[in-house]
Amino acid sequence: MAKIDESNPLKHTIAHAKEYGFIFPSSEIYDGLSATYDYGQNGVQLKNNIKEYWWKAMVQMNENIVGIDAAIFMHPTTWKASGHVDAFNDPLIDNKDSKKRYRADTLIEEAIAKIESKIEKEAEKAFKRFGDSFDREQFLTTNQRVVDYKKKIDATNARLKKATEEKDFADVKALIEELEIACPVSGSRNWTDVRQFNLMFSTELGASAEGANTIYLRPETAQGIFVNFLNVQKSGRMKLPFGIAQIGKAFRNEIIARQFIFRMREFEQMEMQFFVKPGEELEWYEQWKQTRLKWHKNLGIAEENYRFHDHLNLAHYANAACDIEFNFPIGFKELEGIHSRTDFDLKSHEEHSGKKLHYFDSDDNESYVPYVIETSIGLDRMFLAVLSSSYTDETLEDGSERTVLKIPYALAPIKVGVLPLINKDGLPEKAREIMDKLKFDFQAQYEAKDSIGKRYRRHDAIGTPYCITVDHQTLEDDTVTLRNRDTMLQERISIPELKRQIEDRVSINNLLRQL
Repeated sequence: MAKIDESNPLKHTIAHAKEYGFIFPSSEIYDGLSATYDYGQNGVQLKNNIKEYWWKAMVQMNENIVGIDAAIFMHPTTWKASGHVDAFNDPLIDNKDSKKRYRADTLIEEAIAKIESKIEKEAEKAFKRFGDSFDREQFLTTNQRVVDYKKKIDATNARLKKATEEKDFADVKALIEELEIACPVSGSRNWTDVRQFNLMFSTELGASAEGANTIYLRPETAQGIFVNFLNVQKSGRMKLPFGIAQIGKAFRNEIIARQFIFRMREFEQMEMQFFVKPGEELEWYEQWKQTRLKWHKNLGIAEENYRFHDHLNLAHYANAACDIEFNFPIGFKELEGIHSRTDFDLKSHEEHSGKKLHYFDSDDNESYVPYVIETSIGLDRMFLAVLSSSYTDETLEDGSERTVLKIPYALAPIKVGVLPLINKDGLPEKAREIMDKLKFDFQAQYEAKDSIGKRYRRHDAIGTPYCITVDHQTLEDDTVTLRNRDTMLQERISIPELKRQIEDRVSINNLLRQL
């Protein structure tokens, strides 16, 4: 049995991602550009496979959900209507000693997370002391130290919520000072005042500066769906409830863009807006929460890596909101948001455009503005969740070590490696023959350089589920060995059986059938 190294720090994932062609720093030959990254040859394949899994699950498997691809540039009034011009701000604070800039609310949330970790440590100590007789729920509600920690968390959350809603930035700063939050770089508590910072990138549309209109790079993809609500509904003869899905780039001038691809200024979203009858939105909200969590868990990543987190501070458009959080190497952070957006967006676009965005319900013989349930997942964050949870260092029974990406088979960039045992005796020609057949059905890779062991290790490192080895026996009986990435076990399979055997194990369609 292989002994697995449980540590999985982010820095190892970052180094591995670059070494094996998943993610490169953007413009690296010019010393890079802050918080921008390029997806390499294996990264783009993994990214496309995640997109396919989402798109098929969302659009292909649901008769009442369709997809669009809206333009990045939109009429500037769009962002006035959505509230982004006036309200898309983050509270900014600088440390005077390090000259580093931070989101004030994030500093407070991280301080809360530290208190939560103290609660977990208290529970762990108690469990070690009492063993199987330990009653966790009773301990968390009766232990005085834990109770005090919880009171501090609740009070801090309530105060942050109130200060944020009232834009009382003096109190946000006071809260940072009272929590004794220090700059992670300088260690000092020498802070500036908190001020607002708009996150939208602006540019000009027009051939000359004179008369040019200020437009924005979209900060989210959702508004492209809302402004096309009637176009899709009428052209597709859609009946409520129905959804519109989209995958696309969005741009935010983030104050803090760090932690690898977790937070970037250019990122990709997979969003679906589900239009429902008013009064039914909370029922659909609960249903989509469970549907989306099931989609994530269906990948086979350990269930304890996921949890729901209800929003304490609701956005101006929402009457319910939560995140599906994932246990990244940097801790539990937002992976996907599910929001009940009410009718705010369509009504606001009605007001600013002068166009009626109602739905006529022929069953009830009435016209109304639908309510909306949004599911929004960051594609780059999903990529990081898959990559970081898959990264595994193993010590094998013979004492040797290997690094393997245990990526869910259906998402793996390369599905099968085709390897001649040696690069002579007619084995390369036979391997090429197999490769030419399989490449129509799978992303396959032919490789003949180095020893077979080294080639296995390279494919382990990029997450290839199966390797086909062509040896001298192949020339005699038309069979090959099929090696499994995770178990490293090999089985003898006839060449005509390869396609069926591999497809049964790596197909996204089979993954979808489990939903």
